[in-house]
This record gives sequence, C-alpha cells and structure tokens, in this order.
Amino acid sequence: MPAIRPRHLCSVAAALVLTLTASASAATAATPAEVSAAALREVLFVGNNWDGTADVIKSSGDFAKVGRINVIPDKDARMAAINADPIKWIYFMAIRNGVGEGHDQFVDDMYSTPDGKSVVVSRPSFADVVSIDLGTGAINWRFAVSGYRSDHMAVSPDGTRVAVSASTANTVHVLDITSGKQVGSFATGDKPHENIFTKDGKYIWNMAIGDVNTDLDDPGWDWTKGNRYITVVDATTYKQVKVIDMRARLDAIGLKDFSDAVRPAVFSPDESKLYFQVSFFNGFMEYDVATDKITRVKTLPKNPATSEDRTTWVNDSRHHGLSMSPDGSKLCVAGTMDDYATVVDRATLQEGPLNTVSKPYWATVSGDGKDCVVSESGADQVTAIDFATGKKTLSVPVGDHPQRVRLGHVLSNWTGASAR
Repeated sequence: MPAIRPRHLCSVAAALVLTLTASASAATAATPAEVSAAALREVLFVGNNWDGTADVIKSSGDFAKVGRINVIPDKDARMAAINADPIKWIYFMAIRNGVGEGHDQFVDDMYSTPDGKSVVVSRPSFADVVSIDLGTGAINWRFAVSGYRSDHMAVSPDGTRVAVSASTANTVHVLDITSGKQVGSFATGDKPHENIFTKDGKYIWNMAIGDVNTDLDDPGWDWTKGNRYITVVDATTYKQVKVIDMRARLDAIGLKDFSDAVRPAVFSPDESKLYFQVSFFNGFMEYDVATDKITRVKTLPKNPATSEDRTTWVNDSRHHGLSMSPDGSKLCVAGTMDDYATVVDRATLQEGPLNTVSKPYWATVSGDGKDCVVSESGADQVTAIDFATGKKTLSVPVGDHPQRVRLGHVLSNWTGASAR
C-alpha cells in the first residue's frame, strides 16, 4: 500500500476527510424588480481563501479594484468556540494541514443578495455560511452546516436561495439568502463539491468528489476515494430526481483508469450538454444529458515542468476551473497544476494559446461576456483572457490565494470603506 504523507489524514483510517473546491458557473444573484438598475453596480467578488477577505473589482474593462471585505469579522468568537470543542479543533487542524496546504480556509464561495446590500460567504474552516452587510461589515446571520466543513455554493436564478455543500456530512443545505433559514436539504455522494442550479430554477445538480486527501492516488486505489456521483434534485421539494455515476459512462468508452470524481462543470446555454473536469486529468469531457453518455473527451497539453507524481497535485486536481462564453462557442479551462489557462473552441475542441498563469484555481466570465477571468492562486492575482483571441489581456492584484470568482452586485455608491 502506498504511504500516506504525515500532513494528510487518511479517511480510510481516520474518517477525517475534507474537500476543496473547487467550480463552475458564472451565476449571479438576480436583481429584484424593486431595485432599479441605476442603484446597483455589477462587480466581481474574488475570495481570498487564506486571507479571509474578498476583493471586489469591476466586472469588466480594466477590472479595477472597488473595495475589500473582511469575511471573518467574528474570527475571535469562532476560534474560541473551536478551541473549546476537541472534535471541532481536530477538524479545524485537519483542514489547515490537508486541503488548506498549511493554511486556514476562510472563504470558499460567495454571492451577493439581490438588493446588493450584503454578500453571503461559505467559510470552510468555520464550517458555516454567513451574510455580511456591505455597508457596516457586520454579520447579518450565520448558518452552521452539518459536519465540520462548508464548501461550494450556488445561487438560484431568482437570487433568493443559496445551496451550500457540507463536505463532511454528505449533505447540501439550501438557505433563504435574506434570512439564512434552511428551506431544504438533500443527501449526496461522498464529499459534495460543486452545485449548479438549472437556469429555469427547477433542479439542482450536485457533484460529489470523494476523498482528495490521501496519497492513494494510483488508479488501482481509486476505489478508496468513496462514492462519487452527480445527484440531481427537484429545487422545490429537494427530492432526488436521478443519480448519475460517471464510472459506468467512463468504462463504456474505455476510460477505466480515469477518475469519476466530477470537479468544476458548466452547462451549454441550452443545457443539453454538460462539460466537466475530473480528478487527475489534464482536460475535460462532454456529457449529453438526453442520451446519458459521454460524447467527447478533450485532452489538453501537459506542462513538461509538472511532476507526474499524482501525490504532488493539490487535492487530486490537475485541471480545476471551467467556464463558457455566453454564446456557447468557447470554453475556458484553468490548467491548475500545469500553470496555464486556455480558450477552447467548443465545436472543434481545438485549444488556443496556452497562457502562462500561476496555479489557476477557477474560471468565470466577465460581466460583458468578453473575457474569461481566472484566479491565479499562485500569484495572488486575477487574469483576464479574451474569448475572441484566446490571449491574456491583463492581471489585477488581489489577496492571498484567490480561488472562487463570482459575478454579483453592490450598491452603486459602495466604496468598501466600512466593510474592510
């Protein structure tokens, strides 16, 4: 049996397993009819996971910084509660020494409320979701998730609900975005990760990625990673509609050694196709929803400088981050461990230039739809790549270890001064 590194917890033995994240839609909270467009400003929220901050930047153009939010204003209170509970402390340290790469994970995902007055943030190390008032910086509400870690979120198309993965409880909570009250929940596979609402708001798709914290990364040990599948539920009743296990679909096309852990994913505009990344793979796959088959597989170039030792890849990622241009013609791929990002033609699957970026962890779409925006967690910046040319246009400095990037809104006169 391969050795397990000291800084990792083997869930097979200790059952202290956690996931990282991470995404992949550019969803944003809807603007309610009672809030005029003039009162709101579209922005990008950049979650600086190790900082415990979120930078707010323009949603397109020069992506200039608008403000910064402290997403852990209650840090002292949270740490006191963790230090008083031995089990919570064990999990807190497990996050730091496992998926956190020696750091605490203070912000995974975030969405603004429809009125642009607050931002809702999932905080893995604190195992919760909070709403932060953008005017005062105070916490409006806090929801403690089941288990010991919160992860990826998704917002409903009308902006009224957020779905959050509770990693260690194999559960997704659905919360009212204004009050923080739970309106529903559902069971998932092991270590739920990405969540996606369909654009009509009728369904939620959840992807469970299993254990990413052991060194049992050889294909022969894949069975130790847990139950990894897509759970589709009715977004009104939260009852399971279907389960999609990619293992059988991969085996059917001869990819028996490929992981079936679906990571970031994105639907085509008509939602007939799902494009997704899987653990350890430098590329992505196309899944036809109607026929329930993987129809195309795109292998992207490897960086010769990237080690082929899978245990050196962060949280079983090779590529982690996927978005699509609004017209559905281009895909943008974050080649996380290969240190590049590239735009791929969806019709031909031909990639464009390999833009050198440092450990890109997410890919989203700018407000005007012209650019793919990737978070460079290795360089503490976000970088825009033109969908039309496939070339990098500019980079903007942000905080420590940016990961999720989401479109949202703030009040048009917001400067961020009171929320720092």
